[in-house]
Amino acid sequence: MFGNRSKLALVTGANRGIGFEITRQLAENGVRVLLSGRDREAVGEAAKRLRDTGLAVEPLVLDVTDPDGVHAAAAAVEEEYGRLDILVNNAGIRIEEYGRKPSEQPLRKWRETFDTNLFGVVEVTTAFLPLLHRSAAGRIVNVSSLLGSLSTHSDPGSYAYSPMFKSLPAYSASKSAVNSWTVHLAYELRDTPIKVNAVHPGYTRTDMNDGAGDLEVADGARTSVTMALLDGDGPSGGYVHRGETVPW
Repeated sequence: MFGNRSKLALVTGANRGIGFEITRQLAENGVRVLLSGRDREAVGEAAKRLRDTGLAVEPLVLDVTDPDGVHAAAAAVEEEYGRLDILVNNAGIRIEEYGRKPSEQPLRKWRETFDTNLFGVVEVTTAFLPLLHRSAAGRIVNVSSLLGSLSTHSDPGSYAYSPMFKSLPAYSASKSAVNSWTVHLAYELRDTPIKVNAVHPGYTRTDMNDGAGDLEVADGARTSVTMALLDGDGPSGGYVHRGETVPW
């Protein structure tokens, strides 16, 4: 293993919310972090806020729904750094309205949700995978959700078994698909030093949840940071929250 200070991480959707806090915590652990997002001004301002506190954070414009832009970003990182050690696929959207029945959510919201939450994750991961292969111990963290757990959705005792969360079928299904992608990629990389895991951050108070939630953002970021900094004995192909396995 090598020290954190030689590691390079990329966090998507990082100019606010959990992504911003993941960036902060990784940088506080001595990792150089590329803070990415699709809005150049917002990304630059967010990176400056962290740099002004002495943290090694650089802005990177990256729209996960723009394939050309994703591959251009990967080429830029390769030219500047030659490798990537940590990829945190955090970018995600929740655009469905609470209170609708699952069958009432329009198909266009399914398509838009999957473009970001699933296809964006796959696009970014495959574009940066060659750089992760150059790492001594690459780590991929896919930020999922408890709403991606079919077991939880089917449990009458869970908070997901409610009209509120059943009104988010596209978001939930997209996170289930992210979990499946995680398992498939972990299998592909099983004989390499790269570890791939999905995480449930917790029900965190962010703009995506309209300010609702049980956890502060700092707490919601911790599972992603822990999995990004796994040592060589850590798991791969898991679905975890605060050290506990989440049922698929």
